[in-house]
Amino acid sequence: MELQRFESSVVPEKFNKSQRARPKSMQFDEPFSVDGDPPRLVYINDPKKSNDKYEFTGNEIRTSKYTVITFLPKNLFIQFHRVAYVYFLVIAALNQLPPLAVFGRTVSLFPLLFVLFVTAIKDGYEDWRRHRSDRNENNREAKVLLSGEFRSKKWKKICVGEVVKIHADESIPCDIVLLGTSDPNGIAYIQTMNLDGESNLKTRYARQETTSMLSEGGSFSGLIRCEQPNRNVYEFTANMEYNEMKIPLGQSNIVLRGCQIKNTDWVVGVVVYAGQETKAMLNSAVSPSKRSKLEKFMNRETMWLSIFLLCMCAVVAVGMGVWLRDHKAGLDTLPYYRKRYFTNGRDNGKAYKYYGIAMEIFFSFLSSIIVFQIMIPISLYITMELVRLGQSYFMIEDRQMYDSSSDSRFQCRSLNINEDLGQIRFVFSDKTGTLTENKMEFRRASVYGKDYGSSTSMKKASSAGVVGDRRWKLKSEINVDLELMEVLGRDLVGEERLAAHDFFLALAACNTVIPMATSNCSGDNVHDDVETIDYQGESPDEQALVAAASAHGYTLLERTSGHIVIDVLGEKLKLDVLGLHEFDSVRKRMSVVIRFPNNSVKVLVKGADSSMLSILNSVDAHGDLGAMHAQIRRETENHLNGYSSQGLRTLVVASRDLNGLEFEEWQEKYEDASTSLIDRSAKLRHAAALIECNLNLLGATGIEDKLQEGVPEAIESLRQAGIKVWVLTGDKQETAISIGLSCKLLTKNMQQIIINGTSEDECRRLLADAKAKYGIKFASCGNKGNKALKKKKSNDNIVDGCGDKKNSNMLTADNQSEAFTNGGINCEMPENLPDKVVESTTNPLALIIDGNSLVYILEKDLEPELFDLAVSCHVVLCCRVAPLQKAGIVDLIKSRTNDMTLAIGDGANDVSMIQMAHVGVGICGQEGRQAVMASDFAMGQFRFLKRLLLVHGHWNYQRVGHLVLYNFYRNAVFVLMLFWYVLCTAFSTTSALTDWSSVLYSVIYTSVPTIVVGVLDKDLSDKTLLQYPKLYGAGHRQESYNLTLFWIMMLDTLWQSLVLFYVPVITYSNTSIDIWSLGSLWTIAVVMLVTVHLAMDIQRWVFVTHIALWGSIIITYLLMVVIDSIPIFPNYWTIYHLVTSRTYWLTIVLIIVIALLPRFLYKVFQQVFRPSDIQIAREAEIFRKPANPLSTRSDQDSC
Repeated sequence: MELQRFESSVVPEKFNKSQRARPKSMQFDEPFSVDGDPPRLVYINDPKKSNDKYEFTGNEIRTSKYTVITFLPKNLFIQFHRVAYVYFLVIAALNQLPPLAVFGRTVSLFPLLFVLFVTAIKDGYEDWRRHRSDRNENNREAKVLLSGEFRSKKWKKICVGEVVKIHADESIPCDIVLLGTSDPNGIAYIQTMNLDGESNLKTRYARQETTSMLSEGGSFSGLIRCEQPNRNVYEFTANMEYNEMKIPLGQSNIVLRGCQIKNTDWVVGVVVYAGQETKAMLNSAVSPSKRSKLEKFMNRETMWLSIFLLCMCAVVAVGMGVWLRDHKAGLDTLPYYRKRYFTNGRDNGKAYKYYGIAMEIFFSFLSSIIVFQIMIPISLYITMELVRLGQSYFMIEDRQMYDSSSDSRFQCRSLNINEDLGQIRFVFSDKTGTLTENKMEFRRASVYGKDYGSSTSMKKASSAGVVGDRRWKLKSEINVDLELMEVLGRDLVGEERLAAHDFFLALAACNTVIPMATSNCSGDNVHDDVETIDYQGESPDEQALVAAASAHGYTLLERTSGHIVIDVLGEKLKLDVLGLHEFDSVRKRMSVVIRFPNNSVKVLVKGADSSMLSILNSVDAHGDLGAMHAQIRRETENHLNGYSSQGLRTLVVASRDLNGLEFEEWQEKYEDASTSLIDRSAKLRHAAALIECNLNLLGATGIEDKLQEGVPEAIESLRQAGIKVWVLTGDKQETAISIGLSCKLLTKNMQQIIINGTSEDECRRLLADAKAKYGIKFASCGNKGNKALKKKKSNDNIVDGCGDKKNSNMLTADNQSEAFTNGGINCEMPENLPDKVVESTTNPLALIIDGNSLVYILEKDLEPELFDLAVSCHVVLCCRVAPLQKAGIVDLIKSRTNDMTLAIGDGANDVSMIQMAHVGVGICGQEGRQAVMASDFAMGQFRFLKRLLLVHGHWNYQRVGHLVLYNFYRNAVFVLMLFWYVLCTAFSTTSALTDWSSVLYSVIYTSVPTIVVGVLDKDLSDKTLLQYPKLYGAGHRQESYNLTLFWIMMLDTLWQSLVLFYVPVITYSNTSIDIWSLGSLWTIAVVMLVTVHLAMDIQRWVFVTHIALWGSIIITYLLMVVIDSIPIFPNYWTIYHLVTSRTYWLTIVLIIVIALLPRFLYKVFQQVFRPSDIQIAREAEIFRKPANPLSTRSDQDSC
């Protein structure tokens, strides 16, 4: 993408603020500079001399984390970063002490060891796969020059300085500088799919000066001075000393590890970087780890449970101390506490384990922690991982998110943040390749002030021609303008004809596109062979322009490092390429210096209008010729604005003849810059400035980048769901606005606020004027305001399909009228900001700002002003932005609010934005896979984002929210039941349940139903969720998980635990039942109670759900039968006596009914009198009501 290459150097000394606030893992390298670092010296074919100080690494790579020796300590160290694991380790250690041995010492270790073992097995298996992959990679073989001939050598033994030979379709073992290829011109075609995922071929060149090494029978020698190893795959700075020549080397002369040789028989090169120092390995760092918002909230509730646990332990300890004080005189005779043994053995009369009241209180407190330890659910961590894994499986297998055009399925690259997909507030999107297809089509051309390409004069044509004995045709058909073809058909006289000639010559020559010819036999005679030409290039823009030039008679046939061959209207034209200044983000243009057969020299330039119009030749408008040129420029600028308003991507084309002095001055600067190891890029820019000036305007181009299918519908659905979509693009403002209108991001009734500042003062004034005009006032823009915003509680609105003002039951009547604007679009503003006044406007606002303004705003303490304005707008459109500016915009929202952000893009320039956002989504597009490899999720089309968020995001959030609350409830009701028992047994921390029952409760008895429901439950169908996007607001309102629900759940848990404990006690109060039988009853009752409790919350019953729920009860009975059949256990045979009693079964039924009755009544009351939007929609879905399920009852009555 011409205007959106990786632009890490757009603002070399700017953006410090955003980088300061960014974690280290998020920093991006600036263009490499060797200042202060000595260059690396590589002696060709002399690895010993190259590495005489043993400072270079070998070519062996290792991506694994562990070795056999380090696996156990390192894996345990990583696992114990979870505080809960440390907590349970301390509990297990306390239980090993004799005074605190509540459970069996082995049993107390089982839960922690089980969790550690399962995680270690998973980590070990993953690392074993890495070891296997590393072993296969390191043991591959390549041809290395040894003793004058190429011999096979394992990759891991290749050293810096050695000369290697790679054949077609083979992979490159390390980073090599090309010395020669099978092509006489030194061209090599490579595929970088393993490096960046791009399938189109790229060209690399061997310097013509080094090809003599191959012809001299392997006499390889010379010295390469290159930069130290770095991660920048787009630049390489070096030079070579060979035969008393100093030869410049650049990015086009190096082939990186992992690339494949294509359409080239062989290449020979010298190793400059090996192993871990190769650019591919330096860029193999994983994406930064992310944690879900719900998991962070879960830690807050875990702290409350910890406090609750400590309070219970304190009650037991204090109660026990009071009890000991009251019964101090009878401790020798009491069953729970005694000072001496009363046995007939040798211990009779000896002191028992009694340490005094103070120490007994302390030991009782610690023992209580051990007894009540599962109040903090250790199994929740594994349960959540398994549930997220199951959710990811169904997202990956969703056929409605499969893109047949690119044959790409949905990818889950991170399993930690599935539920965050259900709470997204802001979507930050790239434009080209994300909203659009990134498949460029040449549509319009402005040549010599005249517009070409209107529909009336366009015709589909296939370019073909004959050059000597060579017949060729273009692979694809291109639209050509018949009127323009007529101009090109005239004799080469007249300024219009000459301008048209240079215009298409520039399109064919000023690029890095490579023509790929394949033979197609069209007859029996060999002369009937027709070559099909297909253009391969790194930029879709360039490919479209070269194809358009070919369709108009200027066909690029051949490209080498020193010349190009162009078929100009049937005549072969060979041009010497004297220098090429590639596109960069500072100049925003590209130029090539060529020599014609008559030795005349010309520079051809193309670039963005913002950078080209300022370097055109300033003509005197008083003469006839000057007036005509001025008129041509005005017309061209008008055409550019017209193309941009149509959503076309524009470029300006210009040229200039160079005289001898100008050429010599430039050539000297160019050669000096090309061989420089220090600030090469800056020096090349200075050299380019010598010739990129006083240019003659030739014309402009308009390229169409079509919207992807379903983009307008997806954006509209996201908007209705209460999600704000911001577009961050490198395109010019007019193009971005046009695309915004066509994709329904912008609407005609929106009031556009345009910020195009050229200085800090101007930006400050524009922001202040916009805030004043629309009544956006903040008395405090500092930390106070930011903190207040972070505490805001958003009210999401429900709007029916007609756009009428309606509110969900979550809204109050007071704010109901302020929540909406025209068309039912949510115009929500941040709340709870001090002294904020927002004057309602008739139309929604759209902020449009350019990258130049962002330079001043993001670095000049104007961020609060921009934030105030941006969050008050429905849409924000940022144009001409650099990659780090994209990350800065995301950080602007992320650092000032608690809202969830999502960034989506398809190119390398989107990586910083994707990694900065809470959720990063990569598009498998035309620009490679850098965005995909840095993302948390990946998909083939932008339209799938609608289903990902509104359906899977909603489901995942609802499931995980209920899962966490249920796990807290499940363990708390069990612990509280034990707590009531301890209070009734003189605070002795004894238990009526066996050790194994306590351990197996959360690990086996009740775990499977939780996982199955967390994976399969659905509150609404995907059809309903897509039909009513407003239902997504349930995640914004945190309806499935919040602090209020947590405390309601704890109150319900308190009631259920009381019923669970006292109903059996009261029922069996006048019987001779032993404590172990009562413990067995409690075990079965609590398992059945929590299972039925879970069943009450299930929305979607399937066969697997029934098996999991009722099967868990059966499994519990079977395991209890096994445990009660072991004679050494104190509960031996109790279950067999209990199940024969009708009282036993009636007690269980009574427990379930009484315990769940308040919950049942609460759910009925809520469903009837205060139904949520989800409940209304579900009721409509079940009964197939035609009425809008999102309107309230009064609204339906009024209709």
